[in-house]
Amino acid sequence: MAVEDRWTKEGEAFMKQLRELAELEIRVGYQRKQGNGSSTDNDEPRADLVDIAMWNELGTENIPSRPFMRDSVDKHRTAIDHVMMEQEKALQEGASAKKILETVGLFMKDLIQTEIEQGDFVANAPGTVRRKGSDKPLIDTGTLKDSVNCWITRKGEEA
Repeated sequence: MAVEDRWTKEGEAFMKQLRELAELEIRVGYQRKQGNGSSTDNDEPRADLVDIAMWNELGTENIPSRPFMRDSVDKHRTAIDHVMMEQEKALQEGASAKKILETVGLFMKDLIQTEIEQGDFVANAPGTVRRKGSDKPLIDTGTLKDSVNCWITRKGEEA
């Protein structure tokens, strides 16, 4: 006698959300052409925020590394684990895959923005402090912090 498995309505809904989660991913950070950095000379081409974020995150010959994205993960693993466990429970209680990813994305966006504001980074050079009137690294006009974004895509999809 063959046994046929049947899902309950709730089981089918849960499996549908798991399949959707397997097809989606959350991206947090910057998109190319999302916005431009500040410039003091209107004729000078402005750098894309992706480049500005990368130069600050990794450092260059003239800019020390200020790893605001890596630190937002490395310094907050316990909080991230807690949010992930909450979202696992939310999924079990019927939350949609999209809602879970939105919650995680917004949480990570907030961590990055907080790290930009409060991170302990290499100080600005004296010339930079004079130019912008502040010794706070990564904060000039606020564009870098305000432009952190999160979006949901299908896995493998171009941003």
